[in-house]
Amino acid sequence: MQPNIGLEKDVLKQDNVLLNDFLSDLHVLYIKTRKYHWNVAGPNFMEYHKFFESQYKAIEAEIDEVAERIRQLGGTPLATMAEFIHNTSLKEDSGKPKDTADMFRNLLSDHEQIVRELREDVEKCDDELKDAGTADFLTGLMEAHEAMAWMLRKYLS
Repeated sequence: MQPNIGLEKDVLKQDNVLLNDFLSDLHVLYIKTRKYHWNVAGPNFMEYHKFFESQYKAIEAEIDEVAERIRQLGGTPLATMAEFIHNTSLKEDSGKPKDTADMFRNLLSDHEQIVRELREDVEKCDDELKDAGTADFLTGLMEAHEAMAWMLRKYLS
């Protein structure tokens, strides 16, 4: 049964497409962050290990929130790696990072890309789709990724 929440069926469909694209980005970012958590080494191992863990746990919580928002809007969240890879704008990290700084640069780049895309999605939801709820939901997630990017940037300063 489709929700009767004051949004047209086409708006709900467009919301769910952009939310599923974001869900795909989150899964790729989650896997990359876990990879770095598992493979970090060096004199600051424990600090970096814990830092990456805090970030992947935050991303994991977001994944659930986004999937639930999709369900709230009458959609079906993507749920396979093939779907995530097909719908993401991020690149997998299939190689071995050169060093820890490379890990931080890669994650920073991904978070900043996500922030830029979320900014566009917020504008689309607010201005074009007239869906203040999804715009507000995405704004909060954008702010979380701005904070994660800031933390990563500080390790590279």
